[in-house]
Amino acid sequence: MRPEAVQILPEGAKARRVYLALRDQISGGDLRDGETLPGEQKLAEAFSVSRVTVRRALDALAQGGLIERRIGSGTRVRARAASGQRAEMNFNTLMPQLVEMGQKTTARLLSFSYGSAPDFVASAMGLGGAAKVQIATRVRLAGDVPFSHLTTYVPAQIAQNYSENDLATTPLFKLLERSGVQIKEAHQSVSAMLAGPDVAEALEVEVGSALLSLRRVVRDVEGNGVEYLSGLYRPDMFRLDMPLTRVGEGGARHWEPAIGESGSER
Repeated sequence: MRPEAVQILPEGAKARRVYLALRDQISGGDLRDGETLPGEQKLAEAFSVSRVTVRRALDALAQGGLIERRIGSGTRVRARAASGQRAEMNFNTLMPQLVEMGQKTTARLLSFSYGSAPDFVASAMGLGGAAKVQIATRVRLAGDVPFSHLTTYVPAQIAQNYSENDLATTPLFKLLERSGVQIKEAHQSVSAMLAGPDVAEALEVEVGSALLSLRRVVRDVEGNGVEYLSGLYRPDMFRLDMPLTRVGEGGARHWEPAIGESGSER
């Protein structure tokens, strides 16, 4: 993530809200490199603000290098420019720990629906273009304090085996296994993101607060994608631990993750 993209915020609460929403979509991959944004009027209608407000937000995004504005050809996303300087780390995830976390915390279901898989989800999970998924958004709480905002995408043929009420009361990993899914592995990436208005309200933080952003793809024993997770975490409530082992000889000695040893999520 480019430092300047974090620091440049437009004046005005409404312009900042539009900026953060678009910035999160770009950073999260919902808006891809080279994609043309809707015009100012359409964006103004979508966010229920004036064109002047949208223009301020777009100016800030352009200054941060996230978009490119050209007269006559529209506004295009420059996601590669923004992500090129992002430091990404891969963590080995132990499924039993995730189940245990689900048992020790509570969840509040915010939304539940079925629809077409977004392009970034379909690509990550290896789904066809017309694939239908269950989309659920939850807030997980430790006691009465919200610490994570989770959006999950599960193929519809798997998700039909459990109900909306099940998802509100039972950890997803248990529901997947109860549906006959044999989970083998997961791959996840961790970065940082600013809290947009909806997420800020759900996590009880200020708009623009720094959050840990986690993307996880879970696969079964046949390599099929069975879940895509997009999670945002309050850094004061969440931690990832990863044991490291010193390996190699001489000048080639280096640190490697100790696969199979426990990490933790708090």
